[in-house]
Amino acid sequence: MTLLITIFAAITTTIIWYVNASKDKMMLGILPLMFWGASLMWMIDAVFEFVEDPKGFFAPAGVDMINDAFLGFSVVALGLIIWLVVLLIKDPQGVVRAKLTGKRS
Repeated sequence: MTLLITIFAAITTTIIWYVNASKDKMMLGILPLMFWGASLMWMIDAVFEFVEDPKGFFAPAGVDMINDAFLGFSVVALGLIIWLVVLLIKDPQGVVRAKLTGKRS
């Protein structure tokens, strides 16, 4: 479940980034990289889990699926928070700088 959630987040953010690549003012390129990295990590984890227990891999318990879904949504939320912090620190449009200095744009 974690793998699916991060893959959907990676695909969605990649499409959004690609459509807006020419006017990338929101630094969207960071998001797909984070989500594709997380997807790769969980893909490797899934391969090792399958090798360890092939029968249990395709029949997970309900509690395990809920925990994996919660972890997946938490990772997506953390990725969005990291992107937001980077965006506010880099401030590509100068909005935060203008608010802190009191200048109007």
